[in-house]
Amino acid sequence: MLADADGLGVDRLVCLGDLVGYGADPGVVVDRVASRNAIVVAGNHDHASVGLADLEWFNPHARRAAEWTADRLDRGQARFLSGLPLVLEHTGATLVHASPLNPAEWPYLLSLAEGVEAFGSVETPLCFIGHSHVPAVWTFRSAGRVVFRRGGGQTLLQAGERYLINVGSVGQPRDGDPDAAYAVWDLEASLVEVRRVPYDAAEARRRIHAAGLPRILGDRLLGGR
Repeated sequence: MLADADGLGVDRLVCLGDLVGYGADPGVVVDRVASRNAIVVAGNHDHASVGLADLEWFNPHARRAAEWTADRLDRGQARFLSGLPLVLEHTGATLVHASPLNPAEWPYLLSLAEGVEAFGSVETPLCFIGHSHVPAVWTFRSAGRVVFRRGGGQTLLQAGERYLINVGSVGQPRDGDPDAAYAVWDLEASLVEVRRVPYDAAEARRRIHAAGLPRILGDRLLGGR
């Protein structure tokens, strides 16, 4: 993903949380993101790995992964994750992992109605989210009607309209496509494009299995689920 973004000339990295949680190299990911001077908000798995979230909320596989991750972060990496904010505004956009509505409760936005409700907590014209690992776009038209579209592709940002965009997931896609998903926001062109980048999912799966993490966390990578 970073190589693809660099090839496009992307000049700033934004991460919407969950740097850690399922993968076999959590420390490497934290260090790589930190080294890029990225703008980062906290995800629920980041909080879980540093003791800021109740693990009872997680399913058994995610709980095991959080405990495993916590044991492998060094002090600096844990401090980095502990200091991440839940919500940020940057260049006219709201950045949040789960939802601008009650972000500390980590709600999922999966339907038209859930997106409509979330718009009431956003003051900027644009809001980027993750959490569900499924790309989607909610568009609040100037006439007051909200249009909902699942999937990636391009979204041309129109003046007078507001947008809630789920950028998908680099590490754990769950829309049936195993390729990594991320978004490029072109401010000059007023365009957001969700891109897919193939990577060696089989090797990621092998590393997850070799680390002793729940096997399903690796197996699901091959089907993007």
